Amino acid sequence: MSYLPCKNQASVGIDLGVKTLAVLSNGSFVESPRPLKKLQKKLTKLSRQLSKKQHSRKKGDTTPKSNNYKNFTIKIAKLHKKIADIRRDILHKFTTYLTDNFKYISIEDLNVKGMMSNHKLARSIQDLGFYQLKRQLEYKSKQKGNKLFINDRWFASSKTCCQCGNHKKDLTLADRTYYCDECQLKIDRDLNASINLHNQLGRVHPEVTPVEITAMNLEAGLLNLTSIIEAGSKHRIKSIA
Repeated sequence: MSYLPCKNQASVGIDLGVKTLAVLSNGSFVESPRPLKKLQKKLTKLSRQLSKKQHSRKKGDTTPKSNNYKNFTIKIAKLHKKIADIRRDILHKFTTYLTDNFKYISIEDLNVKGMMSNHKLARSIQDLGFYQLKRQLEYKSKQKGNKLFINDRWFASSKTCCQCGNHKKDLTLADRTYYCDECQLKIDRDLNASINLHNQLGRVHPEVTPVEITAMNLEAGLLNLTSIIEAGSKHRIKSIA
């Protein structure tokens, strides 16, 4: 199979998250599908019903499973497949969009294993498929001749002001808007992080000139950002580049 190289010389920084799957430095974003969270109630209900379909077994018990038990097992398997299909669909379309429209791509090296150890985040992290997203970006970039830069996981993209470089140590996960005490910049925290990741491209690829930062001074929240995922089960990608 042959792949057409990316002809667009544009560059982009991408901040990945849980509440929003990705925020791009050009002001666009992708909502988190999180199908597992939406279908979790149904999955939990089926699992509880399944546990009642079989008597308690002791070691060596060879009692055949009932047809009812087998049917519930099939239902649960189909639900897991549905979740996986939704995740695979949106990740494939998103990574294809990125590698088709941006020659230079900058992302953060998320510590997925460490994030999974947080039981409050584990299910969401698993559902979003960060590892799959990174893997797809790597092989699609290689196929199309893109330049993928993975930043050090300790790079403080969220706590650094994208306009003046000031470091805000007291920024917490609850702070959705970044207020800079030095230059008074007010910007969505994820957009701020994505711009910082984009600016890092200038270090490794001098030919990349970061966009004018002052043009991206957005107000709080994601109200002024543009979603690149159209509504609907197909998760179609809008053409905005």
